[in-house]
Amino acid sequence: MRSSVLGSVCALLLLLREPACRGDEVTSSTVNPCCYLPCQHWGVCVRYGDDRYECDCTRTGYYGQNCTVPEFWTRVREFLRPSPNVVHYILTHFRWLWDIINHTLLREVLMRLVLTVRSNLIPSPPTYNSRYGYLSWESYYNLSYYTRILPPVPNDCPTPLGVKGKAGLPDPELLVERLLRRRTFRPDPQGSNLMFAFFAQHFTHQFFKTYNRMGLGYTKALAHGVDAGHIYGDSLERQLHLRLHRDGKLKYQLIDGEMYPPSVADAPVKMSYPPGVPPEVQMAIGQEVYGLLPGLGMYATLWLREHNRVCDILKVEHPTWDDEQLFQTTRLVIIGETIKIVIEEYVQHLSGYMLQLKFDPTLLFNTHFQYGNRIALEFSQLYHWHPLMPDSFFINGDELSYTQFLFNTSVLTHYGIEKLVDAFSRQAAGQIGGGQNINSVVAKVAVGAIKESRELRLQPFNEYRKRFNLKPYTSFRQFSDNEEIAHALEELYGDIDTLEFYPGLLLEKTRVGAIFGESMVEMGAPFSLKGLMGNPICSPDYWKPSTFGGKVGFDIVNSATLKKLVCLNTRTCPYVAFSVPKEDQSQRGKDDNEVRTDEL
Repeated sequence: MRSSVLGSVCALLLLLREPACRGDEVTSSTVNPCCYLPCQHWGVCVRYGDDRYECDCTRTGYYGQNCTVPEFWTRVREFLRPSPNVVHYILTHFRWLWDIINHTLLREVLMRLVLTVRSNLIPSPPTYNSRYGYLSWESYYNLSYYTRILPPVPNDCPTPLGVKGKAGLPDPELLVERLLRRRTFRPDPQGSNLMFAFFAQHFTHQFFKTYNRMGLGYTKALAHGVDAGHIYGDSLERQLHLRLHRDGKLKYQLIDGEMYPPSVADAPVKMSYPPGVPPEVQMAIGQEVYGLLPGLGMYATLWLREHNRVCDILKVEHPTWDDEQLFQTTRLVIIGETIKIVIEEYVQHLSGYMLQLKFDPTLLFNTHFQYGNRIALEFSQLYHWHPLMPDSFFINGDELSYTQFLFNTSVLTHYGIEKLVDAFSRQAAGQIGGGQNINSVVAKVAVGAIKESRELRLQPFNEYRKRFNLKPYTSFRQFSDNEEIAHALEELYGDIDTLEFYPGLLLEKTRVGAIFGESMVEMGAPFSLKGLMGNPICSPDYWKPSTFGGKVGFDIVNSATLKKLVCLNTRTCPYVAFSVPKEDQSQRGKDDNEVRTDEL
């Protein structure tokens, strides 16, 4: 009886961050002190014995038992540093000021600051993975794992998220049904369209490739970044099947005189189609799941055409080059085009910033920047943006249901690239944040993400808030401005500190007129920018004309745009953008200049 009481008292004192139980009798009811997640500000919890721990505060800028006491210069920095919401407000308002800045050298200064501040939040080299919650050679060297920003919750804790909360977490199906499933389609107030939605899915699936056959936490994407593997395949064998082996080009088929990906009968690679779909109908693409949606097939077709177009240009410039050099150099050009479009158009649209973002690797050449990247599990979880998907698809006057749309390559060839681009550019995508906006057809993906996060023991949402220099929420009503959602979360979780990572990202109140909330931006941007600028082609030894076949190839990279990708590879030039035309955007209900007082 005495041991049980003593253990309970010690657990309570540890929860209050008191060291009084150090050296007391170790009992069977002693709680692993690291389960309390006591170490703050990137401090590392090291356990000694059953009930004793220390926080390693090295180079955190803090000291004290739990790394909570700021050093002098840390105090100064914290005093001077504006909150993320203030920075966001400044970057998304005062257009007259930004019109001036964007035409001066101050643009480059600010762009360098954006890149370095964001990238510095991502550890390089990587630290943890799902197998090791401490630094190890495996965590660094074994590329089969996703890396992790925070270590897993220790597996011997009293509750799934450490010590707080209930013994069991809410049923994931119930969570999705009550809080995430769409009631009525809510368009993104930033005007994002399906061209943006399909680009997000198409672009990220080159490095989000969870390898479930190996186990949760594993990835097939060994390049861990933008390698255009969704175009060329994730293995040499797949690449060789997709290549024409002449003039550096990829295989293709002509339908009505236009170029499309080859059939699996001609390029024998494994594609994920339902049983019974003959190889002659399946399209062979670098990413095996891209037969799922015609929007993904559209982008695959555009990049196939762009690759072969660039090969023709380089062959004229370098008539002595063989097939291999033409292919390899063109691949580097395609990677460069991709990164430029992502930063200057995709991220630009997503951010809503009035600062005109710029892809210029030379901005980082005189800074301490490590090239190379590892894809984090948290980044993969964060990017489940299925609220973007509509309830049906409108193409050239036709409305297609999901049943008519999924795994239907004839949609791609029947309408053609121009009509699909025009249609997807004009149809609104859904708002990602705020909850209750996932179509029921794709809701099971959210259920899977929640289950995965639990099996891999991700730390609570508030712990990630702190890791990315955000203030933790103190209540569900502060977290959400939707009374129904706040009440349901209170009922299901009981404590804001036990809210899970993925539900937290999708349910958080959105910024005014924005596609999602503060956390998605402040956590997602560092992963994204580090991965893009950490690419080898952005390093000083690579970023030069000779890498891309001379001035002609370098110019293709430096002038790349989404419109060029489409219009240089189609017969006519349709409307193409990541946002619906201004005249088609629905009223947002609030003036763009409004801002919540609690965001400042």
